[in-house]
Amino acid sequence: MNNAKALDNPIWHSLSGNHAGFAVGDGLAMRYHADVGPLAAVREQTPEAYRALAELLGPEDVVVLFLDTHPRIPEGWRFTLNTMMEQMVCEALAPPVRGYAVEDLGTNDVPEMIALARLTEPGPFRQRTIELGGYRGIRVAGQLVAMTGRRTNPPGWVEVSAVCTHPDHRGKGYANGLVAAVASGILEHGETPFLGVRQDNAAAIRVYERSGFRIRRSLYLVAMKRPA
Repeated sequence: MNNAKALDNPIWHSLSGNHAGFAVGDGLAMRYHADVGPLAAVREQTPEAYRALAELLGPEDVVVLFLDTHPRIPEGWRFTLNTMMEQMVCEALAPPVRGYAVEDLGTNDVPEMIALARLTEPGPFRQRTIELGGYRGIRVAGQLVAMTGRRTNPPGWVEVSAVCTHPDHRGKGYANGLVAAVASGILEHGETPFLGVRQDNAAAIRVYERSGFRIRRSLYLVAMKRPA
């Protein structure tokens, strides 16, 4: 049985464990290298931890945190997002109906992946995000039109992330198929897939439920800059 408590602070447990090689920080606050992504975490929400986090950031760096309790952010931090997300887990995958090819994506595909992420805004995708692994995609007439991959990796769990489809190719089941493909690979390695989705994104929640995910709990989703 996986340690479900690790999912209450998934970024912290990822950076202090399986993704320590991507981590910047110490025992109070950590973040991913900026060219990997903006995710960051504090061990506990204390003024000392947020001071330690501020020291890891440039003046205009934006970091994203997943918090299991109401944000207790010290005065001066500049919010760019403060909302709620649903954390979903998948223990039994529903097979997709698929009439298209799914391919592995690698470093040569990064320019196209960055362009697709900028167009569809599934969350930040940067030059080294590909190193987190497991990226799969769908091409139509040679063009990358959909992709999904992996992100955080708390012990026993792997996050499915960067789920996106080009606006001209939505409604064809690509997201469902890619989520299933990535989640299947995670399950085959003896780990459990999970993901996060904004509470107001009902369409995406339905896609994930069709793939076999269920809501585990709600988390606070915060993006912010350090005090000026």
